[in-house]
Amino acid sequence: MSENSSIRMTAALPAEHRARLLEIADEVKFPEGALVFEEGRMADRFWIIRSGTVTLHMAVPGRQPAVIENLGFGELVGWSWLFPPYVWQLGAEAMTPVRAQEFDALAVRMMMDADPAFGSAIGQWVGRVLAHRLHAARIRLLDLYAPYGSGYTL
Repeated sequence: MSENSSIRMTAALPAEHRARLLEIADEVKFPEGALVFEEGRMADRFWIIRSGTVTLHMAVPGRQPAVIENLGFGELVGWSWLFPPYVWQLGAEAMTPVRAQEFDALAVRMMMDADPAFGSAIGQWVGRVLAHRLHAARIRLLDLYAPYGSGYTL
């Protein structure tokens, strides 16, 4: 199992929790080049990619945004919706046409509060995604700005 597959919703959540979550999903599309969300704006929803590629990027003063990671099928786009003050910590852009399942953050947080087992499963999943994204951001920023890069090889 690849590192990314373990943080995909299908691998991270038990079937009953996936089913409950998917009951409230809306199908959405983003054309190539569309801004999915902007760093610093209110985080009120999140997405699971069904097809296409979304790039996560971080603003770097005086430079072009630094691309942190490219996300594809089955991956979570957005985690800031779960943690107050619910503000995007990164930006996201559709690099290809994207189809995704969209979730209302408030509705999911209410479901989490009402069912501790569901809430724990979602929290652990998003926590694993967050840890992965922080690691990816560290590696990418070291590659871009450290004198000898991250020293990380695949």
